[in-house]
Amino acid sequence: MTDYQAPLRDMQFLMKALAGLDDIARLPGCEEASEDLVNAVLEEAGKFAAGVLAPINRQGDLQGCRLTEDGRVITPDGWAEAYKQFAEAGWIGLSLPVEHGGQGLPKLLSTAVWEMWFSTNMAFTMLPQLNVGQAEALQIAASDEQKALWLGKVVSGEWAATMNLTEPQAGSDLAATRCRAEPGADGSYRLFGQKIFISYGEHELTPNIVHLVLARLPDAPAGVKGLSLFIVPKYLLDADGQPGAKNDVRCISIEHKMGIHGSPTCTLSFGDAGGAVGWLVGQPNRGLETMFIMMNEARFGVGVQGLGLGERAYQYALAYARERVQGRDAVSGEAGRPIIHHPDVKRMLLGMRARVMAMRGLLYTAAGWFDIAHHSTDAAAAGKARRYVDLLMPVAKGWCTEVGNDVCDEAIQVFGGMGFVEETGIAQFFRDARIITIYEGTTGIQANDLIGRKILRENGETLRELIAELRDGAASLRSDDFAALADGLDAAVAALEDTTDWILANGKTRLADVLAGAVPFLHLLGSVVGAWQMGRMAQAARLQLAAGEGDAVYLRSLVELAHFYFATVLPEAAARAQTVQMAGPALSAFSEAAF
Repeated sequence: MTDYQAPLRDMQFLMKALAGLDDIARLPGCEEASEDLVNAVLEEAGKFAAGVLAPINRQGDLQGCRLTEDGRVITPDGWAEAYKQFAEAGWIGLSLPVEHGGQGLPKLLSTAVWEMWFSTNMAFTMLPQLNVGQAEALQIAASDEQKALWLGKVVSGEWAATMNLTEPQAGSDLAATRCRAEPGADGSYRLFGQKIFISYGEHELTPNIVHLVLARLPDAPAGVKGLSLFIVPKYLLDADGQPGAKNDVRCISIEHKMGIHGSPTCTLSFGDAGGAVGWLVGQPNRGLETMFIMMNEARFGVGVQGLGLGERAYQYALAYARERVQGRDAVSGEAGRPIIHHPDVKRMLLGMRARVMAMRGLLYTAAGWFDIAHHSTDAAAAGKARRYVDLLMPVAKGWCTEVGNDVCDEAIQVFGGMGFVEETGIAQFFRDARIITIYEGTTGIQANDLIGRKILRENGETLRELIAELRDGAASLRSDDFAALADGLDAAVAALEDTTDWILANGKTRLADVLAGAVPFLHLLGSVVGAWQMGRMAQAARLQLAAGEGDAVYLRSLVELAHFYFATVLPEAAARAQTVQMAGPALSAFSEAAF
């Protein structure tokens, strides 16, 4: 098994050069995020990832979870000890508000830290990730009394958290939700129904689990406008606010999955013995709005999962390619050299690294926008950051998870036949990564959201704002003597703009044709925005080279990496643009009866 090396140099460079760490540290509430503190946190997180989470990742995959006859879920060896250390170190509350027990540090910093967790043990990290999402939802929608009872425990990690949306008949179509909530005389509610695909829905890693559950009130209107949100704990609280009697919630099965074996995916049954006690969060019939807060946090986090798994797979493939001796050098004919010298293997490795850096650039920049949106006193800057986050959230989730899958797949190819053998370990990352394009909204759902809610609804206003900035980026590259990169970005932006015009022109009259090309459009936008970040990276690296700062070899490698991305990934933009405009008519012409 390859030891994990936290990519601290890449992280630190992109946080400063692309995401604007120095500017973020000057925002109100972010002043403690000095460069020294950020570097210290990253180093400690890297040690924890490599020393605590990575060593139990493989055994978690092999052991998986099991459901006992009395409804308990047993997690893999090492999980309890690791979670105890994780919570006690305060990692869950890193970016959560100080007033609720968090540390209040920027999301930019926490994004880099969570990348390390996902790289080293994704199945484990899904548990504390749920706490962060639930805490975000509760601090916005919960009452003061609810915050006092639940929020501090969730932020600290003393109690675990879940998100309960999906039902057997209601996957992505939440309008079909049937779980019901009946009001009680004491102001609480009794919930009845089943929820499926609930990550960490049952376990004994914490003394309580706080479930957030979507359900319908008796007089609720039909559809998603009739969903309310409820806190339903595993154990009811006693007079001292501590876990007491068992609530009427039980795990009736866990899934046998392709990957993330260490994460129990549960079917939960509510109300088999009279009703699970719950409390309404926020306003009646407004639950989906609150749950979307948690879902958006989760969607961004899943994008970071794609980055983390891609980085880990790349590290595995690189280490193997440096050690594996096979064949002769294609140019010199010399035998006995590692396969990294074969042009095709080098191409795969460089392509993996380029795509990982593009993902990292996009996600770190987006995390910086989150911080600006939440903390800046400049209304114009905060508004722009919020618009960009909203527009690109489907790309952060959809594109980054698809690229993460591709990188994990290519890592197996570097291993050749040994990649297909479980003992080498690389297959686990591919199996774990396969879920990330599916949960929290499939790539198709992300693409439909991008087209429908983010572009057509506002007539492309924010996307055109972004396109103008992309053009400015190309002009900046040209003025910095990056003519080849500027030409490539200009051409890709032109393809993006032309396709955007086509979508806006046909979105009302030919919506089916437009949606047929939604996923290719998401990839188009992702590859172009990724190129924008890679170009900015090259500019920042050259600036440091000119100033004689930093490691010259490393900085030159970043410039070369950007050129490779522009040469091998960005040309896909033109093909994607053509696909968007041609896929719909071809799809419509094909009869469903012909399948």
